[in-house]
Amino acid sequence: MRKIEASELNGRLQAIPNWTLEPTGRAVQRDFVLADFRQAFAFMTQIALAAEHHNHHPEWSNVYHRVSITWTTHDVGGLSTLDIAMAEQCDHVYLQCLQSAF
Repeated sequence: MRKIEASELNGRLQAIPNWTLEPTGRAVQRDFVLADFRQAFAFMTQIALAAEHHNHHPEWSNVYHRVSITWTTHDVGGLSTLDIAMAEQCDHVYLQCLQSAF
């Protein structure tokens, strides 16, 4: 894991087009809308397991069927390659959730 330099940031963000770069440039954020609380909780569970595996945990919140996730790496003072990888993982899990019937 390493900090993403400003010169490579735009290229990295192209891999996660549904995510928003926060104004500080130190985090990416996305809101996910799922079918219901059960599906949102299943989504969060999968992300939690991946986060624990990588020892890299999101800032997030959940209200009924909505999940808001922010990725940043405090140890490097901004975005890291792992933040982008975890955002990609979130997108992948989200698509799986949308395609499956819970």
